[in-house]
Amino acid sequence: MSRRRHARPLSEHYGDLVRVALMEARPSGLQTRQLVAATRLTPWQVARGVRHLRDVGAAEHLTPIIWRHRDGYLFSEEPADWIEYEKRQFRQILGRLTRMITGTLDPHLVRYPDDEWAQVAAAQLTGVRATLAQLAK
Repeated sequence: MSRRRHARPLSEHYGDLVRVALMEARPSGLQTRQLVAATRLTPWQVARGVRHLRDVGAAEHLTPIIWRHRDGYLFSEEPADWIEYEKRQFRQILGRLTRMITGTLDPHLVRYPDDEWAQVAAAQLTGVRATLAQLAK
């Protein structure tokens, strides 16, 4: 059996263990170290389980998994919690995008102002950057 076929069942298994641990902890959340203890998974396996929940599990169960500094990972029924988490994620993406633009794309355009690809990328990313800035407010 290929490595790829093994990956999906393992991710699903780790996700199930993480989901059960978080459901048992509700309404509180669990930090990564607590999830490691509760699930007996490694930190890497917990992270893989969380990714699986975000990709598949949360959508199936219709409750988003969020992360807060003070609480760790948790399932929240409060839309305000989801919005707070989403805005934090948009701020992170905006920061990474801004650093990529100012650190790579802008110098590219300074050195090669007629580069068509760089011009298209800059034009497109200007809109993306403005959208992320609005979403992060």
